[in-house]
Amino acid sequence: MLAKRIIPCLDIKDGRVVKGINFLSLRDAGSPVEMARLYSDLGADELVFLDITATVERRKNLSALVKEISENISIPFTVGGGIRTLEDAYAVIGSGADKISVNSAAVRNPDIIDVMAGNFGSQCVVLAVDVRKNDEMPSSYEVVIDGGRTGTGLDALSWIKDAEKRGAGEILLTSMDHDGTKNGFAIDLNSRISTNIDIPLIASGGAGKVEDFYDVFTSGKADAALAASVFHFHEIDIMELKRYLKNRGIAVRI
Repeated sequence: MLAKRIIPCLDIKDGRVVKGINFLSLRDAGSPVEMARLYSDLGADELVFLDITATVERRKNLSALVKEISENISIPFTVGGGIRTLEDAYAVIGSGADKISVNSAAVRNPDIIDVMAGNFGSQCVVLAVDVRKNDEMPSSYEVVIDGGRTGTGLDALSWIKDAEKRGAGEILLTSMDHDGTKNGFAIDLNSRISTNIDIPLIASGGAGKVEDFYDVFTSGKADAALAASVFHFHEIDIMELKRYLKNRGIAVRI
């Protein structure tokens, strides 16, 4: 059985880690370099670094910051936000990231998934998918882009299955309805998607207590769980979380 992964997310705005609720009301959470080093030391399995305003503001990825972070950690590291071209991806990978994450750009130009998978391998391409509940969609969820600002009319499951065929190696699935609420992950959403794809699913949005992670790994059938504020503000200790999960029969790396 593959170990379940615990992944802190570093949402970056203006060079600082921030966190909000439903992608809004952002507050400062600290230095990305210091936090990345701390998480690496405290037992996180991976990190995700998202420049959350890069796509909207059309800014280049903060390659220098990515390089500095990569030099201070010893765990795999995904970078996303504003990656729209192969050149952008090469800059991020060249700065030290292990994987790249694409979101809005892939919706606007799905061929970018094929191109990046062809150049870096599927294992390096993470498709980030932000969704909102929409009962008019076949899967009951609609894909949204631009940090949740723009609806697409795309059904979440259909889009994810298309991306898998194009070469995406992993899905980072965020429920905007649950993001930052600490009311638990969207279990039905994650289960619905994970049971219909053959690539790993990272669940994101809603973590508030250790039981939420157990639920998303069991009922939600996720391969990894991503969270931000509960780790950033010391509400959940990663090693204590892993010990709790192990004691409940979940395979984790300790």
